[in-house]
Amino acid sequence: MKRASARIDILPFLPVVFGLGEIEAAAAIGISASKFRMLVKDGRMPRPRRIDGRAIWDVDELLAAFKNLPHEGEMGAV
Repeated sequence: MKRASARIDILPFLPVVFGLGEIEAAAAIGISASKFRMLVKDGRMPRPRRIDGRAIWDVDELLAAFKNLPHEGEMGAV
């Protein structure tokens, strides 16, 4: 069997993912990375944690922030 050489090869076999990079975090909530950066900047999405120089978003914090976004037609919805 070939050894997994890249993160993309390993991810489908992980039972639980705790952290996501910026592109994956944005994709997880269905938006572009640039829109995600705007939401982080204005506080609607959480700031990342740091592992050395890498920014990692906690999936539980992402879910909580997503759940706090207003529904369409509610006060604060854009």
